[in-house]
Parts: sequence; structure tokens; C-alpha cells
Amino acid sequence: MNRVVITGLGAITPLGHSVAELWDGIRAGRSGIGPITRIDTTDHTTKIAAEVKNFVASEFIDKRDARKMDIFSQYAVAAALEATRDGGLEGVEIDRERAGALLGVGIGGFATIEESYAQLFGKGPQRIPPMTIPKMISNIGPANIAIALQYFGPCYAIATACASGADAIGAAANYIRTGACDVMVAGGVEACITHLGIAGFNVIQALSTHYNDTPEKASRPFDKDRDGFVIGEGAGIVLLESLEHAEKRGARIYAELGGYGITNDANHLTQPHPEGRGAIAAMKMALASAGLAPEQIQYINAHGTSTQINDPIETAAIKAVYGEHARALKVSSTKSMTGHLIGAAGAVEAIISTLAIRDQFVPPTINLDDPDPACDLDYVPHTGVSAKVENIMSNSLGFGGHNGVLVIKTFR
Repeated sequence: MNRVVITGLGAITPLGHSVAELWDGIRAGRSGIGPITRIDTTDHTTKIAAEVKNFVASEFIDKRDARKMDIFSQYAVAAALEATRDGGLEGVEIDRERAGALLGVGIGGFATIEESYAQLFGKGPQRIPPMTIPKMISNIGPANIAIALQYFGPCYAIATACASGADAIGAAANYIRTGACDVMVAGGVEACITHLGIAGFNVIQALSTHYNDTPEKASRPFDKDRDGFVIGEGAGIVLLESLEHAEKRGARIYAELGGYGITNDANHLTQPHPEGRGAIAAMKMALASAGLAPEQIQYINAHGTSTQINDPIETAAIKAVYGEHARALKVSSTKSMTGHLIGAAGAVEAIISTLAIRDQFVPPTINLDDPDPACDLDYVPHTGVSAKVENIMSNSLGFGGHNGVLVIKTFR
């Protein structure tokens, strides 16, 4: 089996339009959350989100191509182009039949769907925009990446809600591990800060509503005063290669993608298993596939959504997997700064975890002022810390009971 290494990173997030801006914001403990500007929130209970600010697609993508894309595709392509540039593959000849693109997409082209519905019911079926279907379907995100990069290998979308980005990376790594591909771009994307997105999450009482006047304080994982997650948007893409392929071309290697676990709770449409059964199994699977004992993990980038139900269950699941070592772990939720990026969350958090290894730095959980008594681990409150970090686990736990867990290792 081939070893899989991470050689490039790309990101469009509420903290900026590049990986450098994302990481600067994380290190500084800066919140990317603010008042929603994308829509009129007069009739919405939630009025805050983690928006991507001042994104101009034509700065990243040919203007004619960008017009044919929903914003979720624009984010994904922009991040993929950054990842390939960062990895030194731009303009480099590779076997493109052995290169592919997998993309986690939780929802897809919400903006296009809403625009087209308005035209359908306002002006009739003949007046919907002609690019409605090609812009809204989830698979068009990875298809646009493949077209931009001219990668002819595996190309499809993975929809496992909040685990989508992590699952896309894990599935892409398996193509390399088995020898089917040499290169994969993989990650996740989401852009659902729309009327339907906000209203849909609000009616199931998933979103924060108590911090509309202080949005930077709204995402507070593991804190007793948390009241829901803050919806975000953006894209995270990693460039994966077989170790042999990367070394042959002299690539810089950030880290090794060591392990992947994927399970389902088979319990509830929106709530995790009360005992964390699926999360426990996915964490154990990821450790086993990485060939690591629990004691060899120093940091967990937690799913940590800032919801009443997730945070104590994830805490209990970590304790079940790690036993006494759970007390020695550093655990944090970077959603406290980025908001919850849904399909992009697991991928952006994999990028953050990769950079944590590079810089030997553990990101903070900001806004953790008064921990929930049921959440009693070291969540690195307020300020990140320098620490020896060799192996990291990144958890993604989604609606539908989907669990995707990645283990990222120091490359040796």
C-alpha cells in the first residue's frame, strides 16, 4: 500500500482568501463571524454568520467560466488552484489520467436554487435561468475543478453533511493508497448563507440566536452558554500524492495522511448517538488505519459545533477512546473562529491540523469563558499554545449520523 502525503493546501474561508490568511486568523484567535450581509435578515431569527468577505471570483477564475458557476463552485475552484500552486504542480507535467478530484458538498448550489425558484414561480417555467441545473448540482463542484486542472481520473461529490470534507479527503487517499492514482485534489465546500439555508437550520433550532449583537462571541464550543452553531461558508482543498510521486518530483511535504475512519450512528436524522457510538468507532478505526495507539495523539481538532447536544457527547466519546490519555490531550474547536462550514468544515480543519504540525502550534477554542461541567477536557481556551505535536486527529460528525475522522501524522 502506498503512503499518502499532503503537498499542497488551498482555502477560501471567513478568515480570508488564502491558506496564509486562514492560518494567521487561527493563530491570532480571530473570529470570522459578523452580521449577515448576503441577505436581508429582517424576518430571520439568526442575523449572523461566518461569511466569506469581498470575494471576487474573477480574481481567481476566468470571468467567463465564473459566470457559469454557482458560488460554491467558485470557492472550490479557487481553493483547488491555490492548492496545486502551493504544491508546485502548476504547469508541471503529470500523468493526468492518474489524477482526480473529490469534493465534499453538504448541500450544493443553494443560491442558484433560490434564484431559479423565484423565477419559476414569479415568471413561469420558461424564464428560469438556462444554467440552473449545471450550476446547482453537487457534482458540478468537482467537475469544475477537474476541468480547470485537466484531471481525468476519479471525480465526484461526496455528501455526508458536516463530514463531507473529511470523507472526500479520506476517500481520495484510498485511491492513492491502492495505487489507482498518483495525485488527488480533495476537500470540501459550502455556500448556503441564503434565505433557505438560514431558515432551514433555524426551524430545527440548530443556529445561535442569542448573540446577534455580539457575533464574534456566538460560536462558543464547550461553553455552558452556547446556544447553537454559527453557519459559515468557504472551501478547503488539499493536494494529496503518493510518497513515491512526491519524492520523485522533489515536492515539499507538509505531513502524512495517516488514517481515516468512517462510520454511521444509524440513530437519528440530526442528533448524534447519545453514547457517541459511531464517533467512538470512527476514531478507533482512524487510529488503527494510521497504526497508532491513542497515546501517540497529542491534539484533537474536535467537531465542536457549539450546540448543546454535540459538545458533551463528543467529549464523552473522546474519553471512551482515549481513556486516561484524554486528560493529557489538547482538544480545541476552530469552529469558534471560522463558524461551521458544513461540507467544507472537515477539509478546512484538516488544513488547520496540517499547519498545526508544521508550526508545532495548537489552535485555541475562543469564547470558552465558562466550561460546561460535562465538557471537562483541555480545550485550549482563548489563546493557542506552542506544543509538541506529532500526530493529530480531526473529527467530523454530521447530520444523518455520518462520522468521518482523519489522522494526520508528522512525515518521516
